[in-house]
Amino acid sequence: MTPTGDWFALNGRAEAIGCGARGQNRDAVRALLDCLARRLPIHASLDGVRAAEGAGPWLYCQSSGSGGRVKTIRRSQSSWIASFLVNRDTYGLGAADRYAVLGQLGHSLALYASVEALHLGAGLEVLASDGPRRQLDALARGVSVIYATPTQLQRLLGAAGAPLPGVAHVFCGGGRLDPASRAALGELFPAAMIREFYGASETSFIAIADGATPPGSVGRAYPGVELDLTDCAEIRVRSPYLAAGYAEPDLKLALQDGWLATGDVGALDAAGHLFLRGRLGRMVTVADRNLFLEDVEAAMRAAGAGLCAALALPDPLRGHSLLAVVEGAPDDALAARLRRHCRATLGDHAAPRRVVFLERLPLLASDKPDLAGLAARFAAP
Repeated sequence: MTPTGDWFALNGRAEAIGCGARGQNRDAVRALLDCLARRLPIHASLDGVRAAEGAGPWLYCQSSGSGGRVKTIRRSQSSWIASFLVNRDTYGLGAADRYAVLGQLGHSLALYASVEALHLGAGLEVLASDGPRRQLDALARGVSVIYATPTQLQRLLGAAGAPLPGVAHVFCGGGRLDPASRAALGELFPAAMIREFYGASETSFIAIADGATPPGSVGRAYPGVELDLTDCAEIRVRSPYLAAGYAEPDLKLALQDGWLATGDVGALDAAGHLFLRGRLGRMVTVADRNLFLEDVEAAMRAAGAGLCAALALPDPLRGHSLLAVVEGAPDDALAARLRRHCRATLGDHAAPRRVVFLERLPLLASDKPDLAGLAARFAAP
């Protein structure tokens, strides 16, 4: 079967699919395979994968909920197929490959990669809920393509042993990959091209980086994508990969003349490289100065924080005060180093007033920090 058309194709072989060390992902994989084999619309969520109600080549998947509300996104299957073919033709992906995903199929990144593998006839390992050591063992068994978030990759690095030269492609989406982690991934996967991409569940790919991308950029526009900046530097996108809308009747895509506003602030250089500043919703005022919380998190990671989150709490004198939440055991020396580095790189207003250590940072199903949950936990009574 040729991998084109309006419906996802099932070109992969069932015996070439792994479901985790304990078979824990078998039900979700079986449900996905059934939908593909019978050409059914697909509904994927944290509750699992099932055939969606209605007819037609539709896909329903959920957003990460990083904005505080999980949304059910409705998109045509052809909107993903278009990028499957771009990745096949641009990066040489296909039936000779074996993919691995580290997250649940209810998360759009893992679902996308799994369907791409099956559509192109590649093998597939669904490794959600395996520990990082077991995931590394599976990656050593012929995996050539990995789709993962920065958090998932950082957990691999924490358990890494011998290099895995069989991995040829690492696609990283869902957040920024700090330089130290990127360098360590280069050592773990010495033969791999590590490509960070910028996108969202509603947009799919927007921009993708390569070996020539300047530091700090998320790359140029993905093939077929048009980029634009509004007067306030909000990123807008027009492309064939956009979702059709939401299942929730009170939600609408922010489309204007075919352009979708992303809610992210950025800049474009003369060569078309896109640089992200942060989310409009995460820009706060501290001591009369604007600050992106993503910049604070990047500074903390550069100072050795690992998994972390920056929160802005109301402050009657300064507008907001910053709280840093860091995964790990209490470490006064690290807390002092984080404050110094944030102050030195971003200014006095960016130094966290408090640093709190948690044994485990609460994560969403997308493996992004649960910012809304943390804000509720540490809000003033």
